[in-house]
Amino acid sequence: MIRLNSADPGFRAAFADLVAGARDTTNDVAAPVAAIIAEMRAEGDAALCRFTERFDRMPITAERLRISPDEIDAARATIAPDLLAALDLAAARIEAFHRAQLPRDLDLTDDAGVRLGMRWGALDAVGIYVPGGKAAYPSSVLMNALPARVAGVARIAMCVPTPDGVLNPLVLAAAARAGVSEIYRIGGAQAVAAMAYGTATIAPVDRIVGPGNAYVAEAKRQVFGRVGIDSIAGPSEVLIIADGAQDPLLVATDLLAQAEHDESAQSILITDSLALADAVAAAVAAELPTLPRHAIAGASWERHGAIIVVDCLATAADLANELAAEHLELMVAEPAALFARIRHAGAAFLGAFTPEALGDYVAGPNHVLPTGRTARYASGLSVFDFLKRTTWIAASQAGLDATGPAAVALAEAEGLGAHARSVARRLGQAGAHKA
Repeated sequence: MIRLNSADPGFRAAFADLVAGARDTTNDVAAPVAAIIAEMRAEGDAALCRFTERFDRMPITAERLRISPDEIDAARATIAPDLLAALDLAAARIEAFHRAQLPRDLDLTDDAGVRLGMRWGALDAVGIYVPGGKAAYPSSVLMNALPARVAGVARIAMCVPTPDGVLNPLVLAAAARAGVSEIYRIGGAQAVAAMAYGTATIAPVDRIVGPGNAYVAEAKRQVFGRVGIDSIAGPSEVLIIADGAQDPLLVATDLLAQAEHDESAQSILITDSLALADAVAAAVAAELPTLPRHAIAGASWERHGAIIVVDCLATAADLANELAAEHLELMVAEPAALFARIRHAGAAFLGAFTPEALGDYVAGPNHVLPTGRTARYASGLSVFDFLKRTTWIAASQAGLDATGPAAVALAEAEGLGAHARSVARRLGQAGAHKA
């Protein structure tokens, strides 16, 4: 774990190293992913079944790729009622927040009398990738599928690997609750290729979203252009800004909640209190051995964790803008005032009673967020990722006469004569523009 103090002479250089530090340690998988995609495009279902048997240890035929409604119902029946109630609460809150994001169409008439507008419309089909095996997250199903459904996407297809044929009941229940149209028991780069290019069994989609391993991320990168994607996500991260009045155990717990994701996750504390910094470091050390995922959290904290002491919270805000963290917790007396100073963060959690984990599950805003400082220019998943804009123009003769001469002049200046003529021949004084 790194300890920094803004009063130290070498602080700026050390902080720059922290910001620039690479945490994605996965090997380059571009070549094997390209080979998988090529086989998928050439052979479709046959390649898909072959890869599924190889990687998931599950012999399968094309007829068994899709998980049946009976299997989904049977899986749901095994879930405890209180867990289903929690799933429903999360889904209702996520759906409500994303429904509030829906934009309105635009229709206006400008001073020249030309009608201008913009119409929003949903994508036709979306593919959701969901990790399987040990990394099974029903919350991610809700976060990826519900915005698509709220946006009005007619077809939502989901791919989830089932290693050794094992289905995760809560993942299937989440998919059913979120309105997923079809679920396939496939994963890896081959699932991404199937959704992008289609097979005899799986129709292609227009956009692919959802987390996955290095092979899935690389496959999404390679199919981008054929389909849209949400992002190429890196290791997760949290930045906590805390003042000296905070409970060090709560701060430590929130740091570890992020660290337990994986060894490449990053947890950073910035505080204006040296006493709190020391107390949090001690609390982390005491709490770590008690965690079920203590080995993962410990590796993350040791390799990538940081505690930074600053002279004031204004300095903390400046550093936060440089870090542009995926998750930002503001555990301070006046979180709204501090948040007003921060321009770059994937999602913010204001106050001591708003742990980031609340946003992971039930708060409502999406937990699919930009990582690796991409919050400088990117945003979290929303209904806008499943909508597209179409602008339209409706000009009358008067509107064309008012605006057209300028279009003619610009077209002629660019040397595009047909462009100029297509406008000029419609003008009321078209005779003044000889062909």
